[in-house]
Amino acid sequence: MGGGIAQVLAAQGHEVLLNDVDEARIRAGIEGIAKRLDRDIEKGRMTAEQRGEILAHIDPRAHLHDVDVQLAIEAATERLDLKLDLFRFLDANTPPEAILASNTSSISITVLGQVTSKPANVIGMHFMNPVPVMKLVEIIRGIATSDATFGAVRDLALGLGKTPVEVRDFPGFISNRVLLPMINEAIYALYEGVASVEAIDTVMKLGMNHPMGPLTLADFIGLDTCLAIMNVLYDGFGDSKYRPCPLLKQYVAAGWLGKKSGRGFYDYAGATT
Repeated sequence: MGGGIAQVLAAQGHEVLLNDVDEARIRAGIEGIAKRLDRDIEKGRMTAEQRGEILAHIDPRAHLHDVDVQLAIEAATERLDLKLDLFRFLDANTPPEAILASNTSSISITVLGQVTSKPANVIGMHFMNPVPVMKLVEIIRGIATSDATFGAVRDLALGLGKTPVEVRDFPGFISNRVLLPMINEAIYALYEGVASVEAIDTVMKLGMNHPMGPLTLADFIGLDTCLAIMNVLYDGFGDSKYRPCPLLKQYVAAGWLGKKSGRGFYDYAGATT
């Protein structure tokens, strides 16, 4: 997600500092951007010169101490403790007027803002994956987010060719409050033996005209991420309808996290589970 966000910003001429937890992941991020741009060249969507210009706008940084930026967008794993630490760090290492945005898909923007000295500048900017392709950006106001911060982020999203949608700060916002319970229910259907993985996905693709079945989508999102979001919904609302399926918990405990680990509801070595 971070690489995709960096790519769309750089493609519009913004100067981008790309940071990750270590040099290897920073290199992997740059390589991922370069590969996506290479595919665009192969399909005739851009020239080699345009590719070079986009990459020239991205500055890989191993550290972000005292950086002069107008906007910082955090796209870390959906862990509240990690994000709180990041927002404390960003608050201490960016200018007072800088906007601090989170690409979180479920965590409260109000909670993130309250650990900073400038909660009026904290906002949610939730891109959809893959970022260069998907048009939607959920823009989430925390309780203290200012109109100026919201307006600046909305205008930036429009400038990136995205469609911004304003959402209030409730667990899961709109996208994942609707999507993840559907995925969780599909997992329950598998858990209860209602149908196979392939049958569940086929029903939703052919019967509901979804481009991808819910179990395939879960594998692409990452089952650990799905579980984290379901836990945010369950804890945030205290409603049993958001209880994560035991099978989802079991898969995550086994390290079957989906496509990124090589196995989830599908086995990416070839066979299905």
